[in-house]
Amino acid sequence: MKRALTVAALIFALDQAIKVWVVQVMDLKTLGSINVIDPYLNLRMAWNRGVNFGLGAGLDMRWILIGVALVITGAVVWWVAREQMGKWAHISAGLLIGGALGNIIDRIVYGAVADFLNMSCCGIENPFAFNVADIAIFVGAIGLVFLTPSGENKKST
Repeated sequence: MKRALTVAALIFALDQAIKVWVVQVMDLKTLGSINVIDPYLNLRMAWNRGVNFGLGAGLDMRWILIGVALVITGAVVWWVAREQMGKWAHISAGLLIGGALGNIIDRIVYGAVADFLNMSCCGIENPFAFNVADIAIFVGAIGLVFLTPSGENKKST
């Protein structure tokens, strides 16, 4: 469990530090966009008030989404503390927990998740933006699906 919490703390700190740097110091919130390696990597300010890809953004779901994220985070912490899992499953859980907490803080502080990473390639323009927390949540969730023991693989007690 210690490994999962350490990874969670590192991801949370990295996510929040990058958000402060990009949104506040680089002033992306005012500029709106900064081309870094156009079109492959750009910074495009997007305030996500909804869930993935801005779904539900027109509804006032801020506190509901914070509550759901806290419940899911708590369930993952409880699950990891209770089950025998390997190193990579703990790392995956830490990624998910740290990313979720980073986006929760955004919703509390800004009223929305600060998304800003935008990547396009090969003549296809990606209209969506994401952040470090989103990457961690995605990778962590995939890791938990593939790196935790299934019911069939568990030893009976």
